[in-house]
Amino acid sequence: MPSLTRHRPRLVSSISYSTVCLSLMLGLGSIAPLAAHAQTAERTYSVPSSSLGEALSRFASQAGVSLSVDPALVSGRSSQGLSGTYSVDEGFARLLQGSGLRLQPVSDSAYTIAPAADSADTMEIAPTAITGVTIPSESLEGERYAGGQVARRSSQGLLGSRDFMESPLSMTTYTSEAVKNTQSRTLADLTASDPAVRSTNPAGGRFEQFTIRGFSLFNSDVSYGGLYGIMPTYSIDMEMADRVDILRGPTQLVNGISPRGSVGGGINVVPKRATDKPITEFTGTYASDSQVGGAVDVGRRFGEDNRFGIRFNGVKQSGDTEWDHQKVNREMAVVGLDFRDERLRLSMDVGHTERDTDAPQERILVADTAPVPKADDVRHNYAQSWSKARTNDTFGALRGEYDIDDSLMVYGAVGARKSRHDFLRHNVTVTNAAGDFTVQPRDFTRDEDVRTVNAGVRKWFQTGSVSHEVNLAADYFSMDFENGGARYQYPAGAGGSNIYNPVDRPELTTPSRLDDKVYTENRFSGVALSDTLGFMEDRLLLTLGARWQRVKVDDWKDGIKSKTAYDEEKLSPSMGVLFKATDQLSLYANYMEGLSQGKISPTNSLRPDEIFPPFISRQVEAGAKYDMGKFAVTAAVFRIKQPAYETNPTTREFGPNGKRVNDGVELSVFGEPLGGFRLLGGVMYIDSNLKDTNNGGANDGNRAPATPKYNANLGAEWDVPTVKGLTLTARSMYSSSQYLDQANTKEIDSWTRYDVGARYAFKVDETDVTLRGTVENVANSRDWISAGASDDSEAGLTLSAPRTFVLSATLGF
Repeated sequence: MPSLTRHRPRLVSSISYSTVCLSLMLGLGSIAPLAAHAQTAERTYSVPSSSLGEALSRFASQAGVSLSVDPALVSGRSSQGLSGTYSVDEGFARLLQGSGLRLQPVSDSAYTIAPAADSADTMEIAPTAITGVTIPSESLEGERYAGGQVARRSSQGLLGSRDFMESPLSMTTYTSEAVKNTQSRTLADLTASDPAVRSTNPAGGRFEQFTIRGFSLFNSDVSYGGLYGIMPTYSIDMEMADRVDILRGPTQLVNGISPRGSVGGGINVVPKRATDKPITEFTGTYASDSQVGGAVDVGRRFGEDNRFGIRFNGVKQSGDTEWDHQKVNREMAVVGLDFRDERLRLSMDVGHTERDTDAPQERILVADTAPVPKADDVRHNYAQSWSKARTNDTFGALRGEYDIDDSLMVYGAVGARKSRHDFLRHNVTVTNAAGDFTVQPRDFTRDEDVRTVNAGVRKWFQTGSVSHEVNLAADYFSMDFENGGARYQYPAGAGGSNIYNPVDRPELTTPSRLDDKVYTENRFSGVALSDTLGFMEDRLLLTLGARWQRVKVDDWKDGIKSKTAYDEEKLSPSMGVLFKATDQLSLYANYMEGLSQGKISPTNSLRPDEIFPPFISRQVEAGAKYDMGKFAVTAAVFRIKQPAYETNPTTREFGPNGKRVNDGVELSVFGEPLGGFRLLGGVMYIDSNLKDTNNGGANDGNRAPATPKYNANLGAEWDVPTVKGLTLTARSMYSSSQYLDQANTKEIDSWTRYDVGARYAFKVDETDVTLRGTVENVANSRDWISAGASDDSEAGLTLSAPRTFVLSATLGF
């Protein structure tokens, strides 16, 4: 779905944190007769005491007007708030009383704040009508919550962009500021801050994979500006991201079916856009052992009213990691173009990424007869020095929106990706307590070709006292991919190695057999309709929706069509309700249902890459969100049901085995509770049960594999008051124990990781300089941080990364 969206008229407001971001009124001629009444009409407001910037933002939101503020004007100022009945200008006047500032109109229903001393240049506040507005994307979705690590608004696909207090979903949107300050190189680095998300593949491995609420999420299910399948398949560089939305729970209604059928949640990467303020930054980076690189970020707007924008981000980094004979080389180049005027918004993104990894780590598989290895004794890279992972991805997207009138908008987007992946790897299957395994090399290639299209219309209207926002969208997704490769075999007794004391084996050049050529076509299509009804002046919002989805998969092996092809469809209903009990407290509940593509059997199963039929997932959730102005707390309880799959430990057959039910509780916190002190984190509890399992319910009541009962994260930042520009940072992560198998016979211990760091911002002449330093895993603890994918389609132990030093210096010109 497009990331630049119109919003419900009564819910739209913004206080921008750039100095020249303006909001434009549409349709002035048709509403002029109503202007005087709208501006002078009184209504009841409730704005709690907080910082002046937060108070102004809240009042603008309640009034339905747009406000642009230079943060330097309101920095350090507080407000006692207001409670009572006021007109718009009276309310602003009360909030600004004694501040030395005054309201200044920019255009109809759009204002800015200016020093009172500038009265000679200000205008009388002319009567205006309060109706729909269009606001540049960086002020709407980029509005940062107090502390700057999280954005207030997020992209929610079919439902458009919404403030977190006005959404019946559980979401967190991490800003580019959070990406920079955590020195996140990839998506896995950033999501480490979220308690609902855990990485399930080694940091030095071939690819990244995650769980959300205990269910697997692959990189191919990460959307790019709302479009699935566009992002690189195996690793996503964070330098391209302006924001990252993490939505918890099934996302089929808002985003449609994902390529790999993720049901625990969704991740959306929002492209960068040029801002009204020119951007010219260079960042030099270092990560131990000897990874050195640089990144550039350049953005400019030009033309009348800065209508045209261009943003370029480029990265080059190469060097050795902390693991033996492991080297990573990554390159990225992404350019974003956009155009905006009163009614039309267009954007285009084109990118290319390459990543070469020597000796990538693999998950450690544990044979049925072997005990769980000791993570603390694994001190060396057990991957062979000749193993490799080469990925090459080229992608692009074009989006557009047009406001036909003040209450009707149409939008559309197209995207594409072409990828080439080449791996030379080997499984690591430990067969005994000594940690022995046999090196069995495999050459694996994968070519992918993705096309996706999305189009929709959004309409606002009233029926009596009830407001409506109706959304109708259609989407189509296609992905063709071809897998191939070869196997190699050492002479009997010559291919042994050990995870504790690895043995370097010579590279084999003559295959023992060639793999089948597997060609697969995925075709997903869908139509979605939703209506968000607003009652009690939009304090009660009810969203009703449904999505029809069709999943068609055909695959061939060496030109022979497989019997696993299928063509299925389903109508999936969803609903959400949100009640704004007060301006600070929102209560919500939702029911989500969707069709997901079937599981794909793992590489270590009897028949690798076999595709299974689609399945249905269901979620019910209820929660509360409390916004104190500078600090927010969100809580949710949920239940998600999904079919369970298992690779039989004896026969290696992969297939369905009952179902799993995840009952959970989440608590998240973010913001700046004290001036100069910021918090970000939370805790998640999951009670995951297996039901209706095979062999007469042999595993009924057991916990699902790779699902810890508890995840907890807490990050803190403190601005040292005695040293201007110096900030100290710390972050902790915890996960409780996990099982490797459905029988719950093998278990890994809980683990904890600590990161510490600092940054120092200062000026050298006219150049802004920020130095950052982080020590990841400061205790250098060796733990199994994951027992693999929660659906057992990719089982295996993931080893924590060793202590790593990350340094960077950013120069802003």
